[in-house]
Amino acid sequence: MNCEPSWDLYRTFHAVLREGSLSGAARRLDMSQPSIARHIDALETALGAKLFLRTPRGLSPTDAALELKPLAERLAATSAALRRTAEGGGEGGALSGTVRISASEVVAVEHLPPVLARMRQAHPGLALELSPSNALDDLLQRKADVAVRMVRPEQQALVSRHIGTLTIGLHAHRDYLARRGTPRTLADLKDHDLIGYDVETPAIRAAIQQYPALSRDAFALRVDSDVAQLAAIRAGFGIGICQTAVAAREPDLVRVLPDAFNIELETWIVMHEDLRGNARCRAVFDALVEGMSGIVGSSAR
Repeated sequence: MNCEPSWDLYRTFHAVLREGSLSGAARRLDMSQPSIARHIDALETALGAKLFLRTPRGLSPTDAALELKPLAERLAATSAALRRTAEGGGEGGALSGTVRISASEVVAVEHLPPVLARMRQAHPGLALELSPSNALDDLLQRKADVAVRMVRPEQQALVSRHIGTLTIGLHAHRDYLARRGTPRTLADLKDHDLIGYDVETPAIRAAIQQYPALSRDAFALRVDSDVAQLAAIRAGFGIGICQTAVAAREPDLVRVLPDAFNIELETWIVMHEDLRGNARCRAVFDALVEGMSGIVGSSAR
């Protein structure tokens, strides 16, 4: 067909992909289920392709739908960024509107809550969205407005501030060490219950080249959530990797082999250069720089 499908149809398509059913998409978009079905039918007609198959478990995306998925996610992110950008400043110069922040799980859970609380007190008109994920949200696609990143941003279209490094070390609960003993060398780790990753990523692959004792086969607990790993360390399951700034807050967490295992994570606050003149994004950027600089500074001491 020569008629370009409306953006509303792609929004509905994205919702059905996320929810896996017409009813779920209807709840998400506050529409009726028949309206959702009509949107999908209209999009399939316009594209000349079947997008979903009905199964006992709900709607299953076809190959055509899976090919469209990253584009639909980009449209959804752009639409959300348009909404956030369109929200104006408050009366009397007060900041208002929404700013979306991306950060790793541990940073989002362990470091940012007090920073966000102070930010909210200073700017009560701001609504903050926090995306706790170890995946690097692409600021170029505006999936987030401001991000805390542990890798140096390479894209030239980004504004960044380096605030230092966060130290990563091996830690265990003192009850575990009292029960199993304290390793004296990396080789001793083979006699301990180790907590680590399940799926190997390029970053992990680079790290284990330096520390082969921490290969996947050595782990007694494998989980890809850093927060879940931290919870297991706190529970006394075994020895795992943890930020020293987090462990320092808990007297029962003891650093193990500090001279043999030490990783420094470069820490950056980043936003898209197009947001440099956006007052609320700049305020959030500056607040994250100030808040995280204090945390990074305490990690270095």
